[in-house]
Amino acid sequence: MIELEDNVGDIVGKAQRGLGISDNELAQKSGASADAIRKARDGQGDEATLRALAPVLDLDPNALVDLAQGKWKPDELENFEGLAQFNTSYSGMLVNAYLVWDPAAKHAAVFDTGANSAGMLKLATKENLNIKLILLTHAHPDHVADLPRLREETGTEVFAPEREPVPGAEKIEEGKRFRLGKIDIEARLTWGHSPGGITFVATGLARPIAIVGDSLFAGSMGGGSVSYKDAVRNNLEKILTLPDETIICPGHGPMTSVGEEKRHNPFFAHKFGK
Repeated sequence: MIELEDNVGDIVGKAQRGLGISDNELAQKSGASADAIRKARDGQGDEATLRALAPVLDLDPNALVDLAQGKWKPDELENFEGLAQFNTSYSGMLVNAYLVWDPAAKHAAVFDTGANSAGMLKLATKENLNIKLILLTHAHPDHVADLPRLREETGTEVFAPEREPVPGAEKIEEGKRFRLGKIDIEARLTWGHSPGGITFVATGLARPIAIVGDSLFAGSMGGGSVSYKDAVRNNLEKILTLPDETIICPGHGPMTSVGEEKRHNPFFAHKFGK
């Protein structure tokens, strides 16, 4: 399985930066020393420190400690017909792209390109798939790096968020829908990590699928560099309200599910009844 995108230090750092809490303020409110806070941000925090920091950073203490102790990883998705994940290296960073298709009609959609689209093109050829759509969750370079090649190889239309225009791509807004054989795809605006990030919700296969870009990761979330508050809100309202069995396909790290994130994601677990 692909490793989790973030460790506990990343999560603490994202929450602290997102909320605009200084080390001094965090120390005063949590009772943890400045040294203990720095260690926690470096991924070396002990359980007592993490439990002290969690409520100040609006994180779930149990989920945070479980991640620190390696007690949780999402269940591995095996042999799911109509969905494939591709993991490629972009400047030393691993990034995901996805292929979703109707097994009967053989119509397919690409979600982001990753650094190299060769794997998805090879699978499309092997499965005799007709790629009808290229849908971009956001315009960060690692997610669109191989777009020229993918567009040339497939000759298909490209769609990108209106707030993050991509040359040659048609701009789409929240609520835009696409049809792919028996699969219905809906665009949901889940910005915050980027100005116009879109989550694509696909229904019609054995389980619903949400291709979320960098809005949400297994056990974590995107950095919220544009708006942390809106990133959190959009994840709660637009993604984690989907059925628990919904497969979450993030831009980095392993696939997960809505149910697992509601139980195990430190940013959100305390916001749902156990």
